[in-house]
Amino acid sequence: MQKKWWHDKVAYQIYPKSFMDSNGDGIGDLRGIISKLDYLKELGIDIIWLSPIYKSPFVDQGYDISDYYQIAEEFGTMEEFDELLAEAKKRDMYILMDLVVNHCSSQHEYFQKALSDPDGEYADYFYFVKGKDGREPSNYRSYFGGKAWEPVPGTDKYYLHMFAKEQPDLNWENPALRRKVYDMMNWWLKKGLGGFRIDAIINIKKDINFPSFPPDGPDGLVSCVKMVEEVNGVGEFLEEMKHETFEKFDAFTVGEVFNMKEDELREFIGEDGHFSSMFDFSAHELTYGEHGWYDAKPVEFRRWREILFASQKEMEGIGFKANIIENHDEPRGASRYLPEYARNEAGKKMLATTSILLRGIPFIYQGQEIGMTNCKRDDISEYDDISTKDQYQVAIEAGCTKDEALRACYENSRDNARTPMQWSGEENAGFTGGRPWLSVNPNYTEINVLEQESREDSVLSYYKKLIALRKAPEYKETFTYGSFQPIYEETENIFGFLRVSKESGQRILTAANFGKEACTLSLPGTAKKVLLSNMKKESEAEAEIRTLGRLPLESCEAIVLLLEGGEE
Repeated sequence: MQKKWWHDKVAYQIYPKSFMDSNGDGIGDLRGIISKLDYLKELGIDIIWLSPIYKSPFVDQGYDISDYYQIAEEFGTMEEFDELLAEAKKRDMYILMDLVVNHCSSQHEYFQKALSDPDGEYADYFYFVKGKDGREPSNYRSYFGGKAWEPVPGTDKYYLHMFAKEQPDLNWENPALRRKVYDMMNWWLKKGLGGFRIDAIINIKKDINFPSFPPDGPDGLVSCVKMVEEVNGVGEFLEEMKHETFEKFDAFTVGEVFNMKEDELREFIGEDGHFSSMFDFSAHELTYGEHGWYDAKPVEFRRWREILFASQKEMEGIGFKANIIENHDEPRGASRYLPEYARNEAGKKMLATTSILLRGIPFIYQGQEIGMTNCKRDDISEYDDISTKDQYQVAIEAGCTKDEALRACYENSRDNARTPMQWSGEENAGFTGGRPWLSVNPNYTEINVLEQESREDSVLSYYKKLIALRKAPEYKETFTYGSFQPIYEETENIFGFLRVSKESGQRILTAANFGKEACTLSLPGTAKKVLLSNMKKESEAEAEIRTLGRLPLESCEAIVLLLEGGEE
């Protein structure tokens, strides 16, 4: 494998609206991010991905972009963005922007021009399609619920929006539109971006006949995903985009890729793939309900382990996935992947260990490093997310009580990850001197950065040790390029794997006990050194292992162990 600059990096996602507010308006901003760069550097972060900061009406929290060349006033100015780039560079850090080019905002100049002349040049930047028999062109349901077609005023045409009606889909079949997109991307890359996180990118390829499909719900509609899954050819667009943009700048790109077809992994992230990496959503896909959030099942450990291990093995000899526990579109990992008895500091450290040391690029979401959790709300009006409001309504219409529908939102809402970052135990968690745009999780008085920075045994301190271990010169090659080998797969509630260096033969075991009871495991070799423990001092754990000749693990205990054989 050809080695790339980003292979051994650790990334961190910032949701700017909720990260740090510098001016007291209740909304996080660029100046706030700049003020926390040293915090991120100390944590061990190399790459920072910013969720959208472009000008936007914020119907979908900035994923509806009205001007790709402007910074939203809420976040600051272009001068401040340039300062952020410069300050990050001083610290050897890279900034990724969010690339949202499946759709734009209905307030974008292109769409406004299209509406003013539905038969003109700009109408072809979108999908303006004649209806059939006085109805929509097809029976698609948008990702956010309801019809995916909206009438074009004063015409017999409709425009396609796979997300909100304020997010019209861009017509990638139009070469003029593609050229505009590439010019915009290169403009940002020339500023010095490290690359892009690429939003909802599979959706750019449409079947322009827009066929209807059998309904998959009582509304007579079918998810727009069905059309995406049935059409071929997205790779041609992605290859063109790569050659016209990323490739010229040696940029790092990470794709949000759902609905990829079988056997396409190498095309997407192989040696010469469309992207550098793509998020591993295999665990997230376990959480889908058949009809919505209200009938989603809790994540079962054995299945979770099985699907993550399969995803790791799938990558052998191909490339790197981006490993996540949570992001801005998911609830908090500590509330989703840990059983009730493990939702404590030891459990959060254990979950971190089993994610950060996998093969691939670790992506940490803001607040994950202190163990932030889901946030209970008493009424749907307390949520700000369009998707949550839709899912609440779906639950109510399915016969759920208000409490049951709110419970589904508590367990699944994206707003769980969007509550303000908990910097301190001061009012509003030290996020803002004003009124936060989304109320802070009340547990900020117990879970916050300031308190954890003062404690050697905190979740934050452990994340620093974990990242430092991954990057340590004597182990970096193994953690970056070493193979992934599952172990203890037949042992209930144990998440175990070996990382084995192809160069030196170095073997490092990670083992974690997600069960309620203690257990003792046989070792796949002779223990040489305990590199990290989430519960004991490394020397104590080492003495215990040497005495027993086996590996004892308490409930919620995780151990990283260097084995004999190969070079240190």
